[in-house]
Amino acid sequence: MTTALVVVDVQNDFCEGGSLAVQGGARVASAISTLIQGSDYDVVVATRDHHIDPGDHFSDTPDYVDSWPRHCVAGTAGCEFHPDLDTSAVEAVFSKGEYDAAYSGFEGVDDAGTPLADWLRTRDVDAIHVVGLTTDFCVRATALDGLQNGFDVTVLVDYTAAVTPENVPGVLAAVTEAGGRTTR
Repeated sequence: MTTALVVVDVQNDFCEGGSLAVQGGARVASAISTLIQGSDYDVVVATRDHHIDPGDHFSDTPDYVDSWPRHCVAGTAGCEFHPDLDTSAVEAVFSKGEYDAAYSGFEGVDDAGTPLADWLRTRDVDAIHVVGLTTDFCVRATALDGLQNGFDVTVLVDYTAAVTPENVPGVLAAVTEAGGRTTR
């Protein structure tokens, strides 16, 4: 089995001090770096929110379900990967959400315009481990879309952080009910 680590949206705006920070974001960045350094993943990729004009996704009065404060705007420091995330092993970055919400990494494309699923298939990847931010939105969406795209999916829970930690059990149940796995 060829396994890829998919690092989801570990960006400054989602970590402490960012415009849409989750508690534990910086910890997740460091933990993922340690995971990458001590692993033998066949492939490591990263996704990122890369908003230009995502319409109603940004709001001055966000509901934190469908609308959010401005975050991860292309060309800003908030869009950059957190400095505690070691990206030296990342083979490709998949940008998503330029003109829409785009929660799933599978909505992203690399610099050549190749979608994540296609890029992974050309490297014979059949399994993905999903880590990053946030458990209850982009990690969840990426895991579920990974399953929809035919990949064997495992969410590494200790390498994620949630917007609403109370939602994590339900998120993990949704992943396992769809055929994925979760592990600490």
